[in-house]
Amino acid sequence: MLAAKPYLQSVRIRPDAEVDYDAYPYSIPAVRELGLLEFHPDVTFFVGENGSGKSTLLEGIALALGYSPEGGTRNFQLATTQSVSPLHEVLRLARSFRKPRDGYFLRAESFFNVATFMDEVGYLESYGGRSLHARSHGEAFMALLIHKFRGQGLYLLDEPEAALSPQRQLAALSAIHQLVQDKSQFIIATHSPILLSYPHARIIRFGSTGLAQVAFEDTEHFAVTRDFLNNYPRRLEQLLQDAPGDGPAGSHT
Repeated sequence: MLAAKPYLQSVRIRPDAEVDYDAYPYSIPAVRELGLLEFHPDVTFFVGENGSGKSTLLEGIALALGYSPEGGTRNFQLATTQSVSPLHEVLRLARSFRKPRDGYFLRAESFFNVATFMDEVGYLESYGGRSLHARSHGEAFMALLIHKFRGQGLYLLDEPEAALSPQRQLAALSAIHQLVQDKSQFIIATHSPILLSYPHARIIRFGSTGLAQVAFEDTEHFAVTRDFLNNYPRRLEQLLQDAPGDGPAGSHT
């Protein structure tokens, strides 16, 4: 019997696409070496350094699915940014025979614009009935997870932890799990070791040689965070003893 999930099964660059691999964004190693990227039925994480291409690919997938560059639902079309890459034009997406009932594309950097538009049109019932600007950034994002996301959905999240305290990241992890239990699929670009701990997720590392699937314990996020917390006095001493500009207390140059 065929399973409905994953709603989004895989992504690749179309073999017949005319692509200049010396030009952005195709010059990014993770994009150039994309090959066939298959998604987990529940949660797939994109991890990597800033500039490694994870947000670029997530944006390309979202636009290829019909979302606005700013984010939101597919019924929401707001494009105030001019920095959209052309990647979505050459992507081939493999999808399930069954469409998700719900969907959302979250961009932390442009969520303010989405919230402003929601206030202007008065469409707040699905966000808990209150203005998103009347909440903290973290509260607004939790309103998405708890009120807006209805389940049986495909949700694309770009660095959601930017709005969340560690405690709220734990709450988000629980909310994501409840939505997964309700037949939802997530693709998340993140730097958060808390979110990355979600069990059985597929973690795709974006690096200088392309893409690689890694275990949670093998991510830099886990290793660096564990090392720092277990050895923070020594690590702080090493980091700060040679900090630029340090000099005798009270001295001025």
